[in-house]
Amino acid sequence: MIITTTPSIEGHPVQSYKGVVTGETIIGANVLKDFMAGLRDFFGGRSAAYEKVLAEAKNTSMREMQERAEAMGANAIIGVDIDYETIGEGNTMLMVACSGTAVVI
Repeated sequence: MIITTTPSIEGHPVQSYKGVVTGETIIGANVLKDFMAGLRDFFGGRSAAYEKVLAEAKNTSMREMQERAEAMGANAIIGVDIDYETIGEGNTMLMVACSGTAVVI
């Protein structure tokens, strides 16, 4: 399945629009990751632990969106938008939500 942030796919005209599809994931980071990220924040550098959690959440959301599009009979998703938010008490949870338009090309 082609998934793109663009409103169209060059060389593949949209035959039919199936509707808006979404995928959502809420994932928590554990205390050890928080501690290590705090050290990275203090000393500088990237937090591989948080990057891994972020990638996992994004991939899960995208997969969920794709499954919903396939269930609608679509073979592509256009106009994809991905949003990241922290939620929960103390912003300890990460939410990744993606949306797009399911289409047949």
